[in-house]
Parts: sequence; C-alpha cells; structure tokens
Amino acid sequence: MKVLRMAWRNLWRNGRRTLVTVGAMTLALWAMVVYTSLMQGMLGSMESTLLDVELGEIQIHADGYLERPSIWERIEDPDALLQALDETGLRSSARLLGGALVASGDASTGAVLKGLRPERDAQVSDVYQRLDRGEWLDRSDPKGVVLGYRLARTLAIDVGDELVALSQATDGSMANDLFLVRGVLESLSEETDRATVFLVEDQFRSFFTLEDGAHQVIVRSGEGQDLAAAAGVVEQAAASSVPGVEVKSWRDLLPGIANILDSAQAAVQVVAFVVYVVIAILILNAMLMAVFERIREFGVLKAIGVSPRRVLALILIEGALQAALAIVIGLVASLPALWFVTARGIDVGQLGGTAIMGVSMDQVWTGAVSPATIVGPVMILLFIVGLAVLFPAVKAARISPIEAIHHQ
Repeated sequence: MKVLRMAWRNLWRNGRRTLVTVGAMTLALWAMVVYTSLMQGMLGSMESTLLDVELGEIQIHADGYLERPSIWERIEDPDALLQALDETGLRSSARLLGGALVASGDASTGAVLKGLRPERDAQVSDVYQRLDRGEWLDRSDPKGVVLGYRLARTLAIDVGDELVALSQATDGSMANDLFLVRGVLESLSEETDRATVFLVEDQFRSFFTLEDGAHQVIVRSGEGQDLAAAAGVVEQAAASSVPGVEVKSWRDLLPGIANILDSAQAAVQVVAFVVYVVIAILILNAMLMAVFERIREFGVLKAIGVSPRRVLALILIEGALQAALAIVIGLVASLPALWFVTARGIDVGQLGGTAIMGVSMDQVWTGAVSPATIVGPVMILLFIVGLAVLFPAVKAARISPIEAIHHQ
C-alpha cells in the first residue's frame, strides 16, 4: 500500500508529463476501440450479406454441377431432400438457376434467372427484405420479377416496366416470355447486382420447360451451431434421401473470401499493435526521464535498505497507474462514439455500393460492439505499456547507491 501511495504521488511530481502520457494512451485507446467497432461492423455486414442473403451456411448441388453448371444437372428429388432436412431441424430451400438474355427497350444483357418459392426461401434468405424499391415476389403475380440494382440501371428499367427474357428450354425449344418488374434490390453483391433476376418457381419451370428437380438447395445452420457439425448433419440427410449430390459449406464454396475475412480480423489487431508501438515510444521516453531525474532519490532508497524488487515494483506501478487512468478515461470517452457508430453510422457517400471482395458496401457504415471490441485494444495496450515500462524499471532497480548519490 505504501508503494502504491508513493507511486501515485510520484506521478504528479511532474504533472504535465503525466498528463501528456496519459492523454496519448487515452487517445490511442479511444481510436482503437472505435476502429475495432467499425471494422467488426463492416466485416460482420459483409459476412451477413454473404450468408443471410446470398449463400447460406451450406449448399447442396448435384454432383458435377459446380464444376460445370448446367440447367440439365440438377437434384432429382428436392422435395424429399427438403423433408429430410426439415426432420433435422435445419432450415432449407431449393432454387432453380438458368441463364437468359434479358432486354428492355434497346438495352439487353445476359442474366441469371433464379426461381424460388417465396415463402420457403424467406426461411433461409433475407433477400426479400433488401429491396431498394417495389415489392418482393408473390405467387399471385407469376409474371412479376425482381432485379438486381445494377441490372435495372443497365437496362434503364424500373418498377412497373416490362422485361423480355430469351433462352433455350430444356426440350430444345426457344424459351421467351414477357415479365413485369415488381421490385429492384438494393446493392448486395457484384453477382446479384449485375446479373440476377428473381422469379417464382412455377414461372421458372414454365419458362424453361423444366418439370422437376432443383439446381441448388440452401441450408441454414442452427444459431451457434458449428459449421462442420452442421455440414455433417446435412450430408447424412442428403445420403439418406437423394443420391448423387455434394454438400459444400460456404467456406468451401468461397475459400478466398473466407480467408480474407479471417485475416482481416487479425489485421485489426496488427493495426492496434502498430499504433500502440508509437505510444510505447512516448511512454519509454517519459519513464526514462522520470528515472534519470530521480537517480539520487533511488540511491538514497537503496542506501536505507529498500530492495531492488521494491524499486522495480515502484516504477511498474507508476506505469500501471497511468495505463489504468488512460483505460478508464478512454473507455468512458468511447461510449458516445460507439453509440453513434452503432446506432447512426457513418454515411460513406459515393463509396456506398462499392464491391469489396465481391460484396457491396452499405451506404451507411455502422459499427458493432462485442467483448472483443473492448478487450482486444485494452489487452494490447497493457502489453505494450508493460514492455515500455520494463526497461526503465529494471534500470532503476539496478542503480548502485554510491553511484546514484554522486550522480550529477
């Protein structure tokens, strides 16, 4: 307790230096907490778009479909597969995929038609909630379609306009039909934005003369369920219900993006470490100055019997007290900023919709708060401060009383 009181008193013998050091640590901690929140929000939003809107955690395709996608390569009995998945408690939905030429007025482009059952698909995908304008698919309006954001812009088409689609049906005939645009999605991903047209399953089958089968089954794992364990359950359900299918997790489907998301989390910690190293230099300089100013004092302490361990503890406690002050002030100061970035967010202007790793950035960049938002920056700060204070503390502990008393 005496050492603690002495350390606290020593901090304010040069109050300006202490305030500058604590202020620098506070600013660095505040910046890293807010930065970590923003990065977690961005990465979480990207992963959410991938899983909740695009991929789901797990997908099932016919053998060979992923290597060579074709409208003829399909899961033979998707209803039996969906029923088997329902029995496991996992949410699932089948989709139909086919290429077509779509046109409106004088503009035309290639597109991917995706047929689905709106009610069932809503269990595995939030795409129906991500409309920029208009309405989602409805079985009562079989000719209604929903377009990707950039596809609508390419075709200069909007809600209520007509869309012509041309392709080849599975029986070899020419597939052509006239659809009515019900809605336009907000910017989601490069693929969906540029070339996706959603329509109800029955109309897809009529357009392509496709009587049965499905090209893709999307499966959502349970909350908190391990991805590998969920994939194992899906594989068992698929093996018992339909032959000739392959099960892939989203990490298997997009290993590049999965690795980038994982490495981005580590990059946040690297940035924090670099910022704190700069602060460590300031702390090291301040503590060395404090030691050199008090060399004779340390000599007297040694001469009256204070052990090197007590001197070492004194300097370490001084550094810990400064870090504790910075942590308290920094965390309190970060609360309004965290509220703002999570509740209001930052409008990124024209950067909204920019594709990052194939996923569009939201117009409003919001943060996320979790224990890691606070614990990560605080632990790195404590580690760096400990390293920075250790050298001056050891130097003070090793001072010889005779040399210290004669120090000028």
